[in-house]
Amino acid sequence: MANSINWFEIPVTDFGRAKKFYSEIFGIEMHEEMMGPHQMGFFPGEGVSGAIIKADGYKPSMDGALVYLAGGEDLTGVMNKIESAGGKILQPKSKVTDEIGYIAIFADTEGNKVALHSPK
Repeated sequence: MANSINWFEIPVTDFGRAKKFYSEIFGIEMHEEMMGPHQMGFFPGEGVSGAIIKADGYKPSMDGALVYLAGGEDLTGVMNKIESAGGKILQPKSKVTDEIGYIAIFADTEGNKVALHSPK
């Protein structure tokens, strides 16, 4: 098995607001598509990836599994955009170890707890 995770979905209540938030903090364009009755916005990239999703029965949570998104070479750039985009920093950038790098945790505009990781 190459990766223990191959896909993630971050539930949202206001799709437009969430898409704007993630597009702003990462400086990306999210491809939007209806997948059956589910409205989805896809994170770009190869390999393991995921999407924001608006679907009945799917609720944002501060208590579920914690997804770590790639914060680039240094997650400081992403962190500096979170609050101005409408999110809240829950745990500032913190060093784990020299080998693992740094993490930070934030609340998105929808009420999800999400983490970032970077080597620097």
